[in-house]
Amino acid sequence: MSKLTLISHHLCPYVQRAAIALLEKGVPFERINIDLANKPDWFLKISPLGKVPLLRIQEEGGREEILFESSVICEYLEETQAGAALHPADALTRARHRGWMEFGSSVLSDLWGYETAQDAAQLKAKREALIAKFATIEGALKEGPYFAGTSFTLVDAVFGPIFRYFDLFDTLDDSSIFDGFDRVKRWRKALSARASVRNAVGEDYPQRLTEFLEKHNSILLRMPAAA
Repeated sequence: MSKLTLISHHLCPYVQRAAIALLEKGVPFERINIDLANKPDWFLKISPLGKVPLLRIQEEGGREEILFESSVICEYLEETQAGAALHPADALTRARHRGWMEFGSSVLSDLWGYETAQDAAQLKAKREALIAKFATIEGALKEGPYFAGTSFTLVDAVFGPIFRYFDLFDTLDDSSIFDGFDRVKRWRKALSARASVRNAVGEDYPQRLTEFLEKHNSILLRMPAAA
């Protein structure tokens, strides 16, 4: 059996995707967190893009391989590891799911702008962008509780880390981003209760996210609810 090591960062939502997939598959793995502001030399030597996550695969014969990019890692785990399937069997549905995974990455792009906004105008623009994205998602969701109904898939692994941000954001600002999106709210609740989603981060995640907001002088920390 190969030894798997997830090279990680405490906050990175892309890392969390891979961690969730590993946990859903029940695969033993080691996790090594690095400081992205001070990347170690050994990491830079093995990361083509200088980003996390990386999956180090050490085989019994001594061979070692490095995978980078979260979607590639998740696809590899789906193809090589036993456990519940995280992709639909139907090729067209599977392709559709991959599209929604990419849509999740676009949501993360807007989230970055939202959490690092330093003035009200920036915050408003990103809030409106996020509302538009979640309106689109609301139209794509069915009965739930997960994206594909009763089956947990890689689309869920992508959106679990997205919703996690709002566990803290909701304590800082009444953004009302999910107002009127009942299916999205139901999905968010189901994902927050999933063990793999909860365990994809450490207990100190809220503290680290708050420190990140402080470092970027986020206006969220200056909202009335945060005072």
